[in-house]
Amino acid sequence: MQTSFTLAQLADPNVAEAEKILRSCVHCGFCTATCPTYVLLGDELDSPRGRIYLIKEMLERDAPATPDVVTHIDRCLSCLSCMTTCPSGVHYMHLVDHARVHIERTYRRPLFDRALRSVLAAVLPDNRRFRAALALARLAKPLAPLLAFLRLKPLAAMLRLAPSRLPQPGVTSGRVFPAEGLRKGRVALMTGCVTPVISPSINDAAIRVLTRHGLEVVLPEGQGCCGGVVHHMGREHDALAAVRRNVDAWDAEADRGGLDAILITASGCGTTVKDYGFMLRSDAAYAAKAKRISALAKDISEYLATLDLHAQSGMGGFVTAYHGACSLQHGQKITREPKELLSRTGFVVKDVPEGHLCCGSAGTYNILEDDIANRLRARKVANIEKVKPDVIAAGNVGCITQIAAGTTIPVVHPVELIDWATGGPQPAALRGTAITAAAVRSAEAAL
Repeated sequence: MQTSFTLAQLADPNVAEAEKILRSCVHCGFCTATCPTYVLLGDELDSPRGRIYLIKEMLERDAPATPDVVTHIDRCLSCLSCMTTCPSGVHYMHLVDHARVHIERTYRRPLFDRALRSVLAAVLPDNRRFRAALALARLAKPLAPLLAFLRLKPLAAMLRLAPSRLPQPGVTSGRVFPAEGLRKGRVALMTGCVTPVISPSINDAAIRVLTRHGLEVVLPEGQGCCGGVVHHMGREHDALAAVRRNVDAWDAEADRGGLDAILITASGCGTTVKDYGFMLRSDAAYAAKAKRISALAKDISEYLATLDLHAQSGMGGFVTAYHGACSLQHGQKITREPKELLSRTGFVVKDVPEGHLCCGSAGTYNILEDDIANRLRARKVANIEKVKPDVIAAGNVGCITQIAAGTTIPVVHPVELIDWATGGPQPAALRGTAITAAAVRSAEAAL
């Protein structure tokens, strides 16, 4: 693709990177076949190729974003399926991230939209605020239909997604969990912002599996949200502040006690953390440290795949539909490890038809673009139900929440199943479900 940026524009490293990405696109259109919004809407401007043209024109003119451009960029899920499909290696993720920063700087959204995004940016990354907000949302859930009728659909979507009850708070940062038996390594576990509030059982399961297999697990003091929530809203200053905070926390822990890896149970966070080196590449004080942190970052399944797991028998009665979170399969290119881990620990793993398409979660997308998100969820759930699973496994808390809102089949993180299969407790989501009592008794007898 030909570009016409000025030398002055190219002096900005972010613009120079965008130009490099733009020039790698050959207009082939392969991306359109795997883009969820194009598949649903059939609009070229809601495909990666169409958005690339919009971004190119906007950046070349160095002009404020227009409402039309904002609409089509906002509809992008950042699922990155296009990057898996693209034969030319177009790094669409960095391009659309830069476009969102440009939109945030140059476009004034309507008042309600601005207020909503400000609330999400302030609440979601903070565990205490998020927990308080969910407690209020639980009380307000009956108001969801009224809010939808009043055309306050994002607020209605938030209430519908809020859990009917909140679990007890999970583990907090600043703690160390010793290895059982001979210590074979030392890892940090990122607690995250959403997971400890919505599904603390995920991190609890990860700690049990790791310590059971000889790993000391540390939750570094000072770590927090990965920055992805605000990063995908184009709030660059807030995102980079979160990135630097985590880099400081993990770098200090690595210097203090050594780290073999920084493990992440939410694949959306993992994709962001693995990009820290790029995000801080121009920061002289942080570039080297951020690159080090990105190199240490691993998805929990990626790391567990290197261990000799001590699996019990008796899980063969459980048919597991594996949902590949977009941030895992497209963002991190991890597709094989979670399924192999589940198979190795005794589960019957089924691939989901159209597994490359997003479930519609995508961070805050299922709030800000709930119509498209709901259609994608319905399509995802219909495909999952075709394989008639007992349980659905998904490696991202956003996907778990999104899919669970559309089906009665229990949805859990793979590490919860692996924990159960290697001597841990049965995942709470499986208790009292339609899974056959015989299969449960068989599994429990083996344990």
